Amino acid sequence: MATVDEATGPRPAERGTRRPGGRRARRGGPAALLAAALATVLAAGCTSGRGPADDSRGSTPPPGRTATADPTPSTAPSPTAAAGQVLAVKIDNVRAARPQTGLDAADVVYVEQVEGGLSRLMAVFATKLPKTVGPVRSARESDLELLRQFDRPVLAFSGAQGKLLPLIDREPLEAVTPEDTDGVYFRGRDKASPHNLYLRPGRLLDEAPGAAALTTGFRHGPAPAGGNPAKERTVRFPSARFTFTWSARAKGWELSTDGTPTRVTDGRRLAPATVVVQYVKIRRSAYHDSLGNRTPYTETVGTGRAEVLRDGRSYPARWRRPAATDGTDFTAPDGTPLPFAPGQVWVVLAAAR
Repeated sequence: MATVDEATGPRPAERGTRRPGGRRARRGGPAALLAAALATVLAAGCTSGRGPADDSRGSTPPPGRTATADPTPSTAPSPTAAAGQVLAVKIDNVRAARPQTGLDAADVVYVEQVEGGLSRLMAVFATKLPKTVGPVRSARESDLELLRQFDRPVLAFSGAQGKLLPLIDREPLEAVTPEDTDGVYFRGRDKASPHNLYLRPGRLLDEAPGAAALTTGFRHGPAPAGGNPAKERTVRFPSARFTFTWSARAKGWELSTDGTPTRVTDGRRLAPATVVVQYVKIRRSAYHDSLGNRTPYTETVGTGRAEVLRDGRSYPARWRRPAATDGTDFTAPDGTPLPFAPGQVWVVLAAAR
């Protein structure tokens, strides 16, 4: 069951039961009580509808504390996903949540707009699994459409708006929250709650499913002809800013977020090989947070323009995704497929104008 970190009312009565096609019950008997107790402790930090609103801002981490630590390692048994399932993790991206952990191991990172014009990330792991990922935060309605392109993906998140939870239950995915699991999540010491919840991917998947599970529609290959030389590209959200600067040394686009170099907890600079600026329609959804702010809904089915950055060049592109179960095709203006560079891909879902 998902915890609620943006609830606008009481939990639906059916939260104590499992509907056909919903998330599977993972424990029974005494283990269920243990999981419930663990979830209560975790929920107290950030997922209660009566606690601080999930405005995505949070507080500043204590000075001098930067390394994520697992203070209470658990040997409790954990659920294991089926072979072939990608792992998608919702990751906090406000200043108080940085630096993140494990983000450099993702194959694809989607940048989404959330309340207040801020951003949140969805990292997708298929070819390798880091030891730890986080900080983990809540899901949004847009995630469900985005995840339909994968075959029953595992979605790790810390909660959702109360009325959204039944929709998540009905989706063809495996939802994993602190309430559902034993020993999969833990609170780190490096940041203040709610920006200190971390996931152990190895407790969910025995091994990475492999590149074949990445049914995104992306093509990888040699750089195409054309394009324009590009040293830097900045993408702005209403309350967030992303700057990608080409580095021949890193063979990627070094990222700065809100004017600060973006690193993971071991100090490495994030530098994806390919950056896609995908222009999409962003509208108001039917859901809102506990402050009454409407959640943006990012439409990723349809067509539109895009810009692809690779190998120090910028390529104008078009994107096309006919249905939610399809991946997204990126083509050059003449209609030929536009291949991405081998390595990590960041897709920034920016508002079309």
